[in-house]
Amino acid sequence: MREVILATLAGFVVGFIFAKIKLPVPAPPTLAGVMGIVGMFLGYMAANNWLVRQ
Repeated sequence: MREVILATLAGFVVGFIFAKIKLPVPAPPTLAGVMGIVGMFLGYMAANNWLVRQ
């Protein structure tokens, strides 16, 4: 869990810096885009777990 919190904090800091120096964020600029990435990750993890059990 600590890893997730540190990664979130690091992402927040990087996003803040990108906004301050007016660079585009290297991620989808909408929540729907971010959730698409989360969905792909979850699908990958589910397939990985399912294939290991086969």
